[in-house]
Amino acid sequence: MGYTIKEAAKLLNLTPATLRYYDKEGLLPFIERKNSGYRIFSEGDIMMLRVIECLKKTGMSLKEIRQFSKWCQEGDASLNERYQMFLDRKKVVEQQMAELQKTLDLINHKCWYYEIAIKAGTEKIHFKPNSDSLPCEP
Repeated sequence: MGYTIKEAAKLLNLTPATLRYYDKEGLLPFIERKNSGYRIFSEGDIMMLRVIECLKKTGMSLKEIRQFSKWCQEGDASLNERYQMFLDRKKVVEQQMAELQKTLDLINHKCWYYEIAIKAGTEKIHFKPNSDSLPCEP
């Protein structure tokens, strides 16, 4: 089954303009076109676009994604390159997750801090004894 650009965009929660941009940037060299020039997206194209969106979320540049797309077209000859690329992306995402966990930890601490302060009616409950200033450490 083939999807129009509008249908594909809706499936992927993207805009048709985004898909046109990806095509213009060389990320979609595999997309078929009708004689009229309209793009037709296959199920495989939709899956590839999902991978492209995933890679973008990891912070991968369009240049790097374009290279990945070229490797995909090469087939088995580029299996090692694609595997290494995903191992690298995995490390990046693990680092992002670790940073986000630190952020979440601080937010959770602050939620606890304010919950206790609200229950006590003052944040002075968190003051160190014999101190007029708030604790600096989370």
